[in-house]
Order: sequence, then structure tokens, then C-alpha cells
Amino acid sequence: MKTLQTIGVALIWLGISICTHGETTMTNIYDFTMQDIDNKNVSLSEFKGKVLLLVNVASKCGFTDQYSGLEKLYTTYKDRGFLVLGFPSNDFLGQEPGTNAEIKQFCTLNYGVTFRMFSKISVKGKPIHPLYEYLTSKESNPDFGGKISWNFNKFLIGHDGVIEARFGSRTKPDNKALIAAIEQALKSSD
Repeated sequence: MKTLQTIGVALIWLGISICTHGETTMTNIYDFTMQDIDNKNVSLSEFKGKVLLLVNVASKCGFTDQYSGLEKLYTTYKDRGFLVLGFPSNDFLGQEPGTNAEIKQFCTLNYGVTFRMFSKISVKGKPIHPLYEYLTSKESNPDFGGKISWNFNKFLIGHDGVIEARFGSRTKPDNKALIAAIEQALKSSD
């Protein structure tokens, strides 16, 4: 046990953050494989070199209209290597009760969503998905870790897989600070 503690201290000293879930060690977002909204496995390593905005979403929330703004961000910047990844979650007052098929239909019909959507997951509590455990952990994400406060929290991931910024639910997709952070991340990947 002392050897493992020594290794952990050495990795922290070297600036390597690790999130553990069960027997799996995750060192960045590219280590995760997720199921998309159609239940197909997608390795997040597929998005290496892209700037990503990861958002926990819900269809029956006061912030649901942010889908329109997220779609606009995606269409504005996708040709420069920007992607929005939506992760439906039913963790907040049951505001995402639908099945994956129902969620996909709702997003497509009501908001014209074309950005990548994934299967419904838990973003907090005991059943937290390992990706969100990694994103919210103070150990793996000391600058932007902390519990998800509500639907539509946003994590901006740089082209190198590093978390560059985090924005709360009240930060709308057309927020100047969010847009400036996206543009800065895209410039650093040019």
C-alpha cells in the first residue's frame, strides 16, 4: 500500500492527474468510451485534436432552450474543429425522463440538434458515470472540479484533452466569456 501511495504522490508531483473507478485508471477524457444516443460505443479518443464542449442536458428543464444556442455554437465553429457533446441526465428533479430514442427525437424536432448526443448517464451521486467522476473530481481536475450543480453545466476541453474552463447552467451558449474561451481554445489548436 505504501508503494501505491508513493507512486500516487510521484504522479501528482509530475502533474499527472488520475481518476480511478473500479479497476480502471483514467488519465484524460480520451480514455473513456461512451455509448452514443443510438447505443453505439464511441471512444472519446476519436475527438483528439478537437475542442470540445461537454454539457449535461435535459429536455424538461428551465435551461432546455440552451439546446438552440448549443446548436448555433456547434454550427458556427465546427469547421474549425469544435464539437458539442451532449450527455442527457435525469439527476435533477427527473427533468430527463425519456428513453434515448425519445430524447433524440425531442432534440431533433424541437431544436434541430445535429451535434453529438450520448446515452443518458448519471452526472452526480453514487451512480455517477466515470466520465463525470473524472470531470468533477478535485484530484483529476483541481482547477474546475466540483459537483454538477444542475443541468447544462459546461466543460470546455482543449485540443490536447485538458479541461480549459467550466461554466454553470446559467451561462448561456451566447455568453461572451464562453465564446471567448472557445475562440481562444481554437486559436491555440490552429
